[in-house]
Amino acid sequence: MAVPSPSRMWRPLAARPPGSLRERTGGSGGHRGGGAAGPRPPGGAGGSQRHPASGAAASASLSRRAGAPWLPRAMALPPLPSLPAAALALAALAAFLLVLICVIAHVTAKTMPHEDAECRRGSAPNLHDPATRELSVVVPSYNEENRLPLMMDEALDYLEKRQVAKEYCKKYGSDKVRVISLEKNRGKGGAVRTGVFSSRGKTILMADADGATKFADIEKVEEGLKNLQPWPEGMAISCGSRAHLEKDSIAKRSYFRTLLMYGFHFLVWFLCVKEIRDTQCGFKLLTRQAALQTFSNLHIERWAFDVELLYIAQRLKIPIAEVAVNWTEIEGSKLVPFWSWLQMGRDLLFIRLRYMTGAWKLEAKKCN
Repeated sequence: MAVPSPSRMWRPLAARPPGSLRERTGGSGGHRGGGAAGPRPPGGAGGSQRHPASGAAASASLSRRAGAPWLPRAMALPPLPSLPAAALALAALAAFLLVLICVIAHVTAKTMPHEDAECRRGSAPNLHDPATRELSVVVPSYNEENRLPLMMDEALDYLEKRQVAKEYCKKYGSDKVRVISLEKNRGKGGAVRTGVFSSRGKTILMADADGATKFADIEKVEEGLKNLQPWPEGMAISCGSRAHLEKDSIAKRSYFRTLLMYGFHFLVWFLCVKEIRDTQCGFKLLTRQAALQTFSNLHIERWAFDVELLYIAQRLKIPIAEVAVNWTEIEGSKLVPFWSWLQMGRDLLFIRLRYMTGAWKLEAKKCN
């Protein structure tokens, strides 16, 4: 293959102003070997100028900006699609979905449950009445025939040392130990709410039936409650916490359950409660007035009721203490890892949206 001589190679014209060149066509304006001359660019007279060093003519139209390399117009790239238009479309779609979710949350919101019928049966006491006992312990139970007796024995053994009788309600009557049966399964939150509204104590303790937290740790949450004094309008909450055991629990959990745990904690922090690390520990001590204000406004009756309880407390400016307690994993949990966490995630989103849209509103309650 013949190599063109240096005199016929392209060279930019250093002194030529921005404009157009014509492709070389041979020594006197035609292709070497008798070809026809190329088309002349617009501008007429200057189209057949030759490079002073090579003598080559130019014909094909080239263009460039000042200081930029020479590029043929045929090589120009097509314009990129408009990114702002795509971003606006995605933003509009996201806004539409958010509005749709808010509408669904508002329309499907249940009204605040009225005072439970079970609380008014016979001569049962009520949370609206003045306290007649120092302490009430609420233990939600559903198919807990294997775990509840152990927890009750431990709790009553401990309380006996504090001048509370050990025997069950059949021996000593409902004045010391009472059992409230629900007509249908209303979830852990519904059971706790019913028990709280039947409480007579100045303070009310929530405790799980599995006995995962030693009952003696009531002294720790009582101390946390005292440290919050003076209580505004007699309201304060002391929450048992397992946050200090998080590293050990991660080592024993599968990666999947650990991922679910972190995801749930993030949703709780992002949507509802920012100041409490462990919202789900079932060992919580409330003053009577705090229990009245929070449980009277409670809507969630399943696993996420603890989150709504603390969300309401924060909205009402009720002081909350988080106290480390002992905790042991007890077999027989009713919590199904994936589906229960999925339901809880849905409830967390709806808690925030329903209060934000006004479907749920906080109402102040007064004791009798």
